[in-house]
Amino acid sequence: MEQISPIQALLQQRTLLQLEYYTEKEAFRKLTEQMGMQRKVKRGDAWFPLQVGKSFYNSLNQTAIEVFRTSDQDIEHNFEFGRPVMFFRSEGSEELKYFSFTGTVSYVDGDRMVVTVPDSAPLLELQQSTDPIGVQLSFDETSYKLMFEALDRVMKAKNNRLAYLRDLFYSHQKAGRFSFEPMKFPWLNPTQERAVNEVLWAKDVAIVHGPPGTGKTTTLVEAINETLMRESQVLVCAQSNMAVDWISEKLVDRGINVLRIGNPTRVNDKMLGFTYERRFESHPDYPQLWAIRKAIRELRKNRKKGSENYHQKMDRLKSRAAEIELRINAELFGEARVIACTLVGSAHHLLEGMKFGTLFIDEAAQALEAACWIPMKRASRVILAGDHCQLPPTVKSIAALRAGLGKTLMERIAENKPEVVTLLKIQYRMNDEIMRFSSDWFYGGKVESAPQIKYRSVLDYDHPITWIDTSNEENQITIEGEDAPEDSASTSSSVSAANQNSDLNFKEQFVGESFGRINKAEAELTLLTLAEYFTKIGKQRVLEERIDVGIISPYRAQVQYLKKLIKKYEFFKPYRRLISVNTVDGFQGQERDVILISLVRSNDEGQIGFLKDLRRMNVAMTRARMKLIILGNKDTMTKHPFYKKLWEYVEAINNNE
Repeated sequence: MEQISPIQALLQQRTLLQLEYYTEKEAFRKLTEQMGMQRKVKRGDAWFPLQVGKSFYNSLNQTAIEVFRTSDQDIEHNFEFGRPVMFFRSEGSEELKYFSFTGTVSYVDGDRMVVTVPDSAPLLELQQSTDPIGVQLSFDETSYKLMFEALDRVMKAKNNRLAYLRDLFYSHQKAGRFSFEPMKFPWLNPTQERAVNEVLWAKDVAIVHGPPGTGKTTTLVEAINETLMRESQVLVCAQSNMAVDWISEKLVDRGINVLRIGNPTRVNDKMLGFTYERRFESHPDYPQLWAIRKAIRELRKNRKKGSENYHQKMDRLKSRAAEIELRINAELFGEARVIACTLVGSAHHLLEGMKFGTLFIDEAAQALEAACWIPMKRASRVILAGDHCQLPPTVKSIAALRAGLGKTLMERIAENKPEVVTLLKIQYRMNDEIMRFSSDWFYGGKVESAPQIKYRSVLDYDHPITWIDTSNEENQITIEGEDAPEDSASTSSSVSAANQNSDLNFKEQFVGESFGRINKAEAELTLLTLAEYFTKIGKQRVLEERIDVGIISPYRAQVQYLKKLIKKYEFFKPYRRLISVNTVDGFQGQERDVILISLVRSNDEGQIGFLKDLRRMNVAMTRARMKLIILGNKDTMTKHPFYKKLWEYVEAINNNE
């Protein structure tokens, strides 16, 4: 096959991104025009009704409005820093009237959100409304605009570093390397040590491939720390705010001065302490700047017609404010060793004109290629870290996905230049039997377990991995002993009834495009299985040792139903803080002592939908430290070769073969 040029390949990327843009825009139009309020709320895309709180000017001198969610607090929402939002009022009968302005999420913590708006006029509109008010996510034009601009910039680049990196990444040309003696890091394992050295030797590019539990973040922090011995400042980016927060927190723990551009998702005082806004506001010169900004607003408000000295006063105040602002920024950026932000956030006006020796992109396998090019204009070399065998980028257009939009820059470089990739091979998370299948299927059997965790388990003589087959009509669990829940009998009988009732016989139900599928009998069985396991361990031990549990399902409908059941059953009341329920995406980067996976799919045709994307299953399976329980219909799932192999593997372990 004829090799296409980098420009042609990027043009193709742009076309596919355009297709994704139109697909997402159309989906948003349907959401706005056709979807009922309750559905938006249940999807996590809207809060309604809202309580409007105070308004204030933030450190960037933007008008900010505080809003509170007053109902449906148990629903996981999708609001996060930087996302655009629209306010609406309800005139009854599901009819919504949208306000004329768009805001941006500045901060979210639980049921409180701060939204920045263009000026103070929106505040009056919201306060004067007599109808109930809500807020929903708006279509994110900005991210697409920045990605298109980045691709155009890369295609147009000539005779500069960006053009060199473009041509290098799209060819088999050897990447440049420095040559010096390898550094020793006795606290790292041999593959981690090699990865850090490969980063230091790279003139152009290096990739740290970190399978689950192999200490990718530890390795990356070490590589950043060593790079800072040679460079004054580096740029660290990731696709999501959560991933930026995670790496930033680890760098701060290492004593590195991090300046976080964009507010964190993981909200706590420690995280907020290294954000640009918090640092700006705590600068000794900030009170003076705030007073000048207040004087400017007062001057505008009280302006007298025909006042001659208005402009002179205004110019003087603005000039003084700009001077102080520049001085504060110079100090903050001058002191910071690491600038941390999302890929899209790297286009922030605060970084205008800044250049870095090295750009680190964490979780690079989750980012669209176009997004990775946004910060690349600021750097001489790039280090990518991630795992393309785990969660891929989100692509909503099936046509764009099939045509290759989901292929990441990390995958492209790894294919063209396998010599720049270092695979981390020792994992520190899972019991060996939980890890082994993932290692064999996804990593060519190269990942090994560290000796200290190889046999870790909650109970003695327990099988670390179990598959409960929901196609078995006899599935019934009873919970005995002192800790048996008051409602265990009714719960047990509801599953029993499901077994006897052909309509509810562990069959999946489709509940809409947004929520996917649900399998209520399987959800009941999942919780009964957990209750039985907790009873075996003993209530006191679970609480004293804080044995934590993750329940994962690929479908949002199943996740929400499981959350409702946990609230419903009295048995789980003491343990609720220890139990997390989420989709696969929600568990990326996390781990728990015990993981239960509800696969949901149960049909005679062997249809398993997006469970065919095995990378998601790889993420789900590798969250468990000591015990993994899979619940799913064997007959449906094993029509796919991966799940057939997995079933055989689990059976062999449990039969001690």
